[in-house]
Amino acid sequence: MQVKINGKAEEVQGATVLDLLKAKNIDPHMVAVELNNTMLEHDYLATTSVKEGDQVEFLFYMGGGQ
Repeated sequence: MQVKINGKAEEVQGATVLDLLKAKNIDPHMVAVELNNTMLEHDYLATTSVKEGDQVEFLFYMGGGQ
């Protein structure tokens, strides 16, 4: 199925948001996820289905500053 991930159309096989994270080798604890303009709680990553045409944003936590 085709979805948009961070604004880029991609062909994916995953059925859930957690499947997408695993396929991209992203640690679920190091990212916030927005699905179709709605922030997802970490508790729902494994149970939230991804459907054709969905828009997914991975927002990474960054350290730094002074």
